[in-house]
Amino acid sequence: MKKRSKDLTKDELKRIEQELDDAYDFDPKDPLFGLSQAELSGPKLSRRSVLRLMAAAGMLSASQFIPGLGGRRAFAQGASGGELTAGWNANEILTLDPAQINQVLQFQVASNILSGLTHINPDLVAEGDLARDWSVSADGLEWTFNLREGVLFHNGDVFTADDVLFTYNRSLDPEQSINSGLLANIDSVEKIDDLTVRFKLNGPQASFLVKTLERASGRAMTIVNRRALEEMGPAQYGLTPVGTGPFRITSHQLGQGVVLERFENYFDPERPKLDKVTIIPISEPEPLAAALEAGDVQLLGGNAVPSELVDRFLANPDLVVDEKPDPGFQSLFINPWRDPFKVTDFDKPFDELAQEDGFKVRLAIAKAIDRDDWVKRALFGRGLPAFGTINPAMGFFFDTGINETSQQRFDVPEAQRLLAEAGFPNGEGFPTLSLMVTPAERRGGQILADILKRNLNIDVELDVQDFTVLVENFQTMNYDLLRIGSGGDFDPDDGLVDWMQTGSRLNGPNRNVDEMPFGFFSAAEVDELVDRQRVEADLDARKALVQQANAITSDKVASAFLHHGTEILVYRKEVNYPAESRITGLRDLDRVTVS
Repeated sequence: MKKRSKDLTKDELKRIEQELDDAYDFDPKDPLFGLSQAELSGPKLSRRSVLRLMAAAGMLSASQFIPGLGGRRAFAQGASGGELTAGWNANEILTLDPAQINQVLQFQVASNILSGLTHINPDLVAEGDLARDWSVSADGLEWTFNLREGVLFHNGDVFTADDVLFTYNRSLDPEQSINSGLLANIDSVEKIDDLTVRFKLNGPQASFLVKTLERASGRAMTIVNRRALEEMGPAQYGLTPVGTGPFRITSHQLGQGVVLERFENYFDPERPKLDKVTIIPISEPEPLAAALEAGDVQLLGGNAVPSELVDRFLANPDLVVDEKPDPGFQSLFINPWRDPFKVTDFDKPFDELAQEDGFKVRLAIAKAIDRDDWVKRALFGRGLPAFGTINPAMGFFFDTGINETSQQRFDVPEAQRLLAEAGFPNGEGFPTLSLMVTPAERRGGQILADILKRNLNIDVELDVQDFTVLVENFQTMNYDLLRIGSGGDFDPDDGLVDWMQTGSRLNGPNRNVDEMPFGFFSAAEVDELVDRQRVEADLDARKALVQQANAITSDKVASAFLHHGTEILVYRKEVNYPAESRITGLRDLDRVTVS
């Protein structure tokens, strides 16, 4: 059972109050003041330091304080060893090269194969991975990492500081890495000796250990092997990367799955427990459920568990269902380069933009969506209405009043008026739209089509595509309407830098730039606000910039934002998935056993 705040004892509530007071007792211009260098040093930050840095980054929420937050656990501890078969909610796992990873379903696998200098635990605290420990200068600008000695790559190469520098230089090159922007705050990386590296930052960064150096969600500094890249080439390395992680790849065929085997020379001799992990892509909800219920697969990963299956899984005594808040957003993207919602220039005041017929249609669609109804029908109540990329998991930065102020707020009469002014009274003459969804989103797509038909009298037909095909169409801007979103977003940069700037890595990166100068959205004011918030040291000032940028993307309908969801882990009871491995969004299997 989950432990809620109302169930806490007086002593627990008092401890939480004291920790909150201490976490927020700092000068926003210098969040590190009052923390000793010892408290900031590795291999693991002190709890006081973690709470302070999370508060300074706006990432502190109740989930960091309430003990026992999480789902049911398996009853028995499994024996060491054994084999696990996992069903991945995906059509295929296109790449495992961290320089090209842009999907949660990919870094869930890669986190078991590749290492970083740090790795997060369930409290989102950065712990040493390839870094044995670290120290921080008094001004927070220099981070010196002492590396583990004797670490081997899967091909037998010895890991040294040279691999850190090689990974950094490769990831810094936008021609080689889609994640180069994550390194923007790094001024330089210096090799002190074979087992020591020093990072010099342009400004203090509370999220440095998690957002930049972490092996899964960070990606830019997930350590790669130079010799393997040179011998294989980038394409093959993307299929069978060589890392220093607990498992090594023995097979990866697109569409057929991935086979991992225990790496005997992993630096921690107690891990991994499993001898073998077979990952099978299963993109349709019913086959995915049937495989789990029959025991053909024992654990689910990849894209989110289809909402319509959750209650069914909860009722099954053979299964464990662990549910946590999901740090992300989901949207209905509306292609601004297609009629009848064409907008070729968002760079104008809202009142001026609102006079254009194409924008009126975009706004009408966004305002016609009853997000409370959507959460109830499409998610079976598991989610919160969304009006931007900044999600509740970001704590301090989340705007709790945006549902009342956003131009996208639900208003059917206003939506109908806008559509009529655009030349389509009661939907008359409106073209039939194509909505691209994955097989797992088929039901949700049908509900969206029903909502738009009921409230605007417009017709929407589903175009069901495998996830990799949908992503390709999203990146090339080849769609009318498209359902996609994001997960693992713990910092405003994840929602704004990655998605909402003109040059964002997810903003139509593979489009024809001659025909489409920008992707799904571009506003100079947002670009400038996002750049400013990235280097703003004053917490309140950064919050204001983040919320202002988020409000503009909402008002100007960068997408029709739908919901912030929940992250659900499901596995069979013969699997022991220890609490230490339950990291939101990931499927770390190095401590998992099967009984």
